Amino acid sequence: MPEIAAAFATLAGPWGPFQVAVTERGVVAAASDPSRSAFEEVLVRRLGAIRLEDDALRERLEAACRFLLRAFDGEPVDVTAVPVDLMDRPAFDRYVLEAVREVPWGRTASYGEIARRIGAPRAARAVGGAVGRSPITVLIPCHRIIASDGTLGGYGGVGPSDRAESLETKRWLLLREGVTAGVRGG
Repeated sequence: MPEIAAAFATLAGPWGPFQVAVTERGVVAAASDPSRSAFEEVLVRRLGAIRLEDDALRERLEAACRFLLRAFDGEPVDVTAVPVDLMDRPAFDRYVLEAVREVPWGRTASYGEIARRIGAPRAARAVGGAVGRSPITVLIPCHRIIASDGTLGGYGGVGPSDRAESLETKRWLLLREGVTAGVRGG
């Protein structure tokens, strides 16, 4: 397998260090992680050998970072404006995550709704699995996907492994976008 060129940055995120990695196709990983080396190790396990290409990918990385900082500041942003690289994900996950990217700022959709959007109306649980495996947070706004009863459902995308802490992060992200639907439960 050939080496993949990638560039990395660490941002000051709302929950601590936020790691970002880009390839020539787009953002390949974005998550809260206090350890850049651990973040890079996960990416190597996903993609194989990585060659650091700070200069060639600097503009793409800087654009993604500016966009993420705007989102962290609570500015309404269109996440579809930033290219993402999901080529290592299974086809089903790619369909789900692209559908999740279509849910606009300040709105929510249920897991079942996403399943219907991708033509798999009985696959709400599988959608939940794909959402939970997303390697890119914020730019793939998994926090906008809630349970059909209007409660938060699950959330594991930003780093904390504790369910209560994860749901609090999801609640915070939704409130940041002015969304109160889905914020009552969890």
